[in-house]
Amino acid sequence: MPIDAAPLKKELDEILSVLSRPQALSVPKMKELSVRRRQLEEVLSGLAEIERLDRELTHLKDAKGDADLAALAEEEMKALAARRIAVEARVLEAFAGSDPMDERNIFLEVRAGVGGEEAALFASDLLRVYQRYAETRGFRWELLDVNATGLKGIKEATAYVSGSRVYRQLKWESGVHRVQRVPKTEASGRIHTSTVTVAVLPEMQAQEVAIDAKDLKFDTFRAGGAGGQNVNKVETAVRITHLPTGTVVACQEERSQFQNREKAMKMLLAKLAQVEKERHANMVTETRRAQIKGAERSEKIRTYNFMQSRVTDHRVGLSLFNIDEIMDGGIGPFIEALQKDYVIQRIARPKSESA
Repeated sequence: MPIDAAPLKKELDEILSVLSRPQALSVPKMKELSVRRRQLEEVLSGLAEIERLDRELTHLKDAKGDADLAALAEEEMKALAARRIAVEARVLEAFAGSDPMDERNIFLEVRAGVGGEEAALFASDLLRVYQRYAETRGFRWELLDVNATGLKGIKEATAYVSGSRVYRQLKWESGVHRVQRVPKTEASGRIHTSTVTVAVLPEMQAQEVAIDAKDLKFDTFRAGGAGGQNVNKVETAVRITHLPTGTVVACQEERSQFQNREKAMKMLLAKLAQVEKERHANMVTETRRAQIKGAERSEKIRTYNFMQSRVTDHRVGLSLFNIDEIMDGGIGPFIEALQKDYVIQRIARPKSESA
């Protein structure tokens, strides 16, 4: 594990020094430092154990040269190697949980990008991937809004996913997903390339995002069924437009207008918080809404190649050849690889850069 313990020890010493003078700290700051202290202590303890296990493994490798001890050494090495993997996972887990947003529930948006009806069909497939993943993780899945094409595809859909550390698991899915396959409607058997964009937004509280009531426009409409037909004679669905940014959200899956309005407001808070976050971080030059609309085939985080039964995540260079399992919600290996890669890079950076 390429982690330098020295800067972590230095940071821990600094925190312990500050915590020794609690009268100079506010309650929130003391809580923040205490959490960081526990995190650093857990990581440093894990690193020390990994170092000890490595020494034991080296010793056992040397012992394998003795014929009488070879079999015993082999068994011990397997046990120690398994223990090392578990400790490494614990260390990474400690750091991966450092983002306070990781505890939040999410709004997950899936939108068809380039590729016409084939993109809409894959958007529907991808939405099911996330629903199945949520079910296997014990998360609660609520479909809030769907704009169907009538041909089993979707132009866009929004779901609310709640549970333990949902954002931590699914935040890696934000971006452009590319699919390469032969559409069922393609008589000549030509391979089509399409894209779908995914946005994962942590749920925000009202006090965390400043919104002026006069900047909001509320509309009501009848909830639609499959294919877009109206199935409700009462206008229970709600659409909210944030006039300054042009951000639009809608919710039509709840039974009452009040419930739909409440969910739509939460969606709006999450979207506006994301726009502000991107502006401050200088991550993009346009708003999040423009990003979604501007998805191109070349801007991709993951490719789904059905002919080869291959799915490749381009951020970590991981390819898996079990596309049927992945399309049934089996995206866990990608999430784990992305978490590990992020944490290792974060730890390797100086504290000032990772802030």
